[in-house]
Formats: sequence, C-alpha cells, structure tokens
Amino acid sequence: MPRAWSLTTAFVIVAASPVAAQSVQYRSPADVVYRSQADTGPVARAEQALAADARSVPRFIQLGVAQAGARQMREAVQTFTRALAVAPNDPMLYRWRGHRNLSVRNFDAAMADLTRGYGLDSTNYGILYHLGVLRFVRGDFNAAADAFRRAQPRAPDGAELAGSTDWLWMSLQRAGRASEATAMLARRPDSLPASNAYAKRLKLYRGEIGPDALFTPSDTGDVDVATLSFGLGNWYLVKGDTARAREQFQRSIRSGGWPAFGFIVSEAELGRLPK
Repeated sequence: MPRAWSLTTAFVIVAASPVAAQSVQYRSPADVVYRSQADTGPVARAEQALAADARSVPRFIQLGVAQAGARQMREAVQTFTRALAVAPNDPMLYRWRGHRNLSVRNFDAAMADLTRGYGLDSTNYGILYHLGVLRFVRGDFNAAADAFRRAQPRAPDGAELAGSTDWLWMSLQRAGRASEATAMLARRPDSLPASNAYAKRLKLYRGEIGPDALFTPSDTGDVDVATLSFGLGNWYLVKGDTARAREQFQRSIRSGGWPAFGFIVSEAELGRLPK
C-alpha cells in the first residue's frame, strides 16, 4: 500500500507541476524546446465567456488572444480553427490563425490563411502586415515591401505605424531599393507618437542614434531583446557587415523570445548567411 500511494502521489505532483502544464510550442533547428506559459487567469476567463456564447466570433478571438498572451500559440491555432467552423468567411479569423501559425513556424499554413484572408478583405491591416512579415521570412523582399506599403496607411495607432514603417524600410533595403527606403523615411510617415522597439529602430535608420544607443537599461524582456537585436543585425547586414549582423541575429535567438518576429527572422537570416 505505501508503494502504491507513493506512485499515485508522484503522478499527481508531476501532472500538477508547471512544466507538465506548459505544452511544447516550438522545437528549434538547434533542438531547443520552447513551451507555453501557465495561464494566470485571462485564458480561463475567456474560456468561460466563450462557453456562455459558443458561436460568438469575438469570444473566440478573445480566447485566442488570451492564449497567445500565455504563449499558447498552438492552442490559439486550434481556437481559431474552431471559430472558422462557425464563420468560415470571416477575414479576421484568417488573420489571427495566420499570425499564430507564423508564431509556431507553420509557414505554409500561415501563407494559406493570410492569402485566404486577403482574398476576403484586401484592406485588413493585420493581414497585410503579417503577409509582409511572412514574405520577409521567406526572402521575398519585393513582395514584403508591397504588403507593408499597403499596410502602412491603414495602421490603427502609432505603434503599428512605426512597425509597418520599419518593416517597409527593411524590405526596400533588402530588395536593393535603398533610394526608395531613404525617401520613404524622409517623408516621415510614422507621424503618430510611439515608444516601442520599432520606433527606436527607426531612429537608428535615420541616424538619430548610433547602434550603441539602441538598447537601454530597461530593454530586458526577451521579446524586446529579440526585436531590437534583429533590427540591429539587419541594419549591419544592409551596410555589408555580415560579421556584426550574425552576432546580432544570434543575440536575438539567445534572448529566448521565440514568439517575436525578430527571433523568427533571425533564424531565417542565419540560414541565409554563408557559413
């Protein structure tokens, strides 16, 4: 009896442990496993709200966003798949599922979702923005620039406007269209206030700060480090300094901020750089 009790107790402890509750989300090319985080309340509340209104698209989106906030990206994909069974022609559901497929590196599925969403609503900022990111990941820089150019005037706030402006500059530079990139920044389309990582990177591109000033003591979050490091690496790459570019792409990945677009594209860039 004591032995049986001990095994049962051990099973309960393992099942209740934080690691057991955190699902595998992504296994990197270097065989590093990244997991979801434990829910601190938002996911449970969103699940309860959806249970009370089981065919509500906004409730599905609320749940998927809450799951993504806990880095439960694969669970979010499942949530948006369930929602699409209810509303198969809702472009926002394709926008969200495409975004989360991108997060877990299901690039083909992300492209299918975002392409389908674009066909339903070609003016949707989120669809255009994430199409741009996905095209950049794949090295299709001209097509990425086109998506960000279309997204830019549809940005809903200053943070998103800084983001689409940043990615447009990077895409044009990588497509060999440096004069267009410079002219675009000179027009200062990012006119709304923003204080995110993209706004900082834009200052670097404009020469308002140097590379040593890009990071501040407050930039300690894994996603912020991944985002800033990738932007700095791309800046070095555009300038032809592949050694420093590689260092920053590696720094982005060392951050551990695996959901960040900077982390995702850093992986792609390291694969494209000569060994």
